[in-house]
Amino acid sequence: MDNTMEQSSRSIRTDLSGIIIKVFGYVFISLFALFCLLPFLLVLGTSFTSETAIKKFGFNFWPREFSTFAYKIVFENPDIIIGSYLVTIGITLVGTAVGLFLVAMTGYALQRPDFQYRNYISFFIYFTTLFSGGLVPFYLLMTHYLSLKDNYLAVLLPGLLSPFLIIMMKAFVKSIPHAITESAKIDGAGDFTIFTRLILPMTTPALATIGLFIALGYWNEWYHSMLFLSSDMQYRPLQLFLYNVVTTADFIRNSSAASNVELRDMPLESMKMATAVVATGPVILFYPFVQRFFIKGITVGAVKG
Repeated sequence: MDNTMEQSSRSIRTDLSGIIIKVFGYVFISLFALFCLLPFLLVLGTSFTSETAIKKFGFNFWPREFSTFAYKIVFENPDIIIGSYLVTIGITLVGTAVGLFLVAMTGYALQRPDFQYRNYISFFIYFTTLFSGGLVPFYLLMTHYLSLKDNYLAVLLPGLLSPFLIIMMKAFVKSIPHAITESAKIDGAGDFTIFTRLILPMTTPALATIGLFIALGYWNEWYHSMLFLSSDMQYRPLQLFLYNVVTTADFIRNSSAASNVELRDMPLESMKMATAVVATGPVILFYPFVQRFFIKGITVGAVKG
């Protein structure tokens, strides 16, 4: 009887401790999610605040003086910003599809035990993360030898392959038993058939994770656009367009030659927030659709303790 009561009390204490841990975990995660959301709410609220209110009251989550002046300046030329959106979307879609396929093939080949030179090639790929040729050789390669000046390929090509993503993909594919590849070879399947019909479907979480990294890289890309795309081009990637809008507004406000808009009324701070909303809005809307793959993908290939 005493043993039964002792086991019952022990079970109650165990259940109670489990409930406390769960409650603490949910509270901690909820607070952490709120802290992650607060910066974006601050950016959103400031983007709809007038410049005078920002100077007087500072940044606030709720606009003290509601104003859409910053968005009016950003969307002053809707044709150009729509064209910039289309250029960025096109580069992101093509670059993500091609880059993901190349990264997946490279990662798959480097983890094959029957690939004789996998360690040498892996070393050369890793070596590029430590050293690079520098900006001048890279610029000469793209403009002089490849003749990609004012060409969208100059923005597309550098982001196709990333050593970090290749190493990550190699770790993902390594978790798949090699016996699957060997059995498919016995059945007469070729390497490309094995890769497309067996490996790719089994690495969907990994592909979603790496694809998200590649897509974000292309979406936020502005440096290569600034280097290789001149101002004569009508449509340039979105990030470079927004960067030029902010820098131009900064120049106008600090210049005595400003016209039509008084210097003190130029919404520079709210415009910076508006450009951040315009740039990150589509990504925030897209992320929930790949979130479950992303969460699962970052745990695939992890080292078990």
